Amino acid sequence: MQYDLVIFDNDGVLVDSEPISNRILADHLTGAGHPTTYEESVRDFMGAASHRIHDLVRERSGAALPADFDTTYHARVFAAFERELEAVDGVAEVLDKLTADGVPYCLASSGSHERIRVALRKTGLYARFGEERIFSAEDVGRGKPAPDLFLHAARVLGFAPERCAVVEDSRLGVQAARAAGMDVYGFTAMTPAEELAGATALFGTMAELPGLLSR
Repeated sequence: MQYDLVIFDNDGVLVDSEPISNRILADHLTGAGHPTTYEESVRDFMGAASHRIHDLVRERSGAALPADFDTTYHARVFAAFERELEAVDGVAEVLDKLTADGVPYCLASSGSHERIRVALRKTGLYARFGEERIFSAEDVGRGKPAPDLFLHAARVLGFAPERCAVVEDSRLGVQAARAAGMDVYGFTAMTPAEELAGATALFGTMAELPGLLSR
């Protein structure tokens, strides 16, 4: 089938930000008194909205993170993005193919609107989306694995959920897409295939994605 809308996650799918942000998050949590390894950060927080970090820390330790935790964390991440961030290899060609085929696409991310734009502008992808095709968990209040964000994006752009495909690289994102009634394609470049159980199909390089979306 040809989908009416393809919804892309941002971090790890459009921009290669997950190694950067999880490295910094693990260090920042450790510095705040909650020892966390890089691997634990990826396992617990990849694909999640910021409230999940606070919720899990409070659940596990009984203590709240410092009031300035998010502000300081994001400042460190944005500075690292400016130094290091690149687009995911091959994603520009995927977007070009969708455009050529007349298939609309958008972005729906657990990240804040500010984080999304910093990343897209640094990697040169912002012009491919524009303001009207960028959606954040900030728009709906509940991040992944709740389906709210994907359903919101489809509703705003005028497409039925069952006619949408989601491109994700996190367990939480796959769960959210399935809960929204959408097909979901799991990107395994960084995430083990078993973590993306429930995906419609899996792929390891962006060169594989156009064929999956059009089969």
